[in-house]
Amino acid sequence: MTAVTPLTPSETRVSALLLQGLSNRAIADRLVISLRTVECHISRALSKTGCRTRLELALWMMERPFNLQDSRTTDR
Repeated sequence: MTAVTPLTPSETRVSALLLQGLSNRAIADRLVISLRTVECHISRALSKTGCRTRLELALWMMERPFNLQDSRTTDR
């Protein structure tokens, strides 16, 4: 795999919730953003990490705990 472009804070937050098993709709509701915004964040995170699926992205996130510490998601 080539060098990874760092994820933005928003991409990290969405990816961290994806790692928790939330659907795109549940992520959108949790973060109070549109479903399309969630889809865009996931798409960019997949592109930046070289992952091809949501599962690969979740596994990639699990290998990088520093990403999870920076995500600062809140329960609403």
